[in-house]
Amino acid sequence: MAVKPTGIIRQLGWRKFFQLLTHLPSFVKLFSRLIKDPRVSTSPKLVVAGILAYVILPTDLLPDFLIGFGQMDDLAVILGALKLFLRLCPSEVVQEHLNSITRG
Repeated sequence: MAVKPTGIIRQLGWRKFFQLLTHLPSFVKLFSRLIKDPRVSTSPKLVVAGILAYVILPTDLLPDFLIGFGQMDDLAVILGALKLFLRLCPSEVVQEHLNSITRG
């Protein structure tokens, strides 16, 4: 199955893609809280470690010199892995952190 780098924007649409960008600070808070939370097991945290390794290591699905496509595949991998991280975290813990972030 081929990876279509522009699939994220096509799937979300430009409006939802920009909404995602505006909510980025809240996502960063959520992920950092979940990583620090002892109720979250090691396996979800290893997914985050894998994301960091993917970003740091020179191996890539599509080379970054393909302007646009090289960066979009990185974004697709990162967003997919972050979604997996949230799915692996206990839902009640995620909801608790979401509630505390939205309250202020």
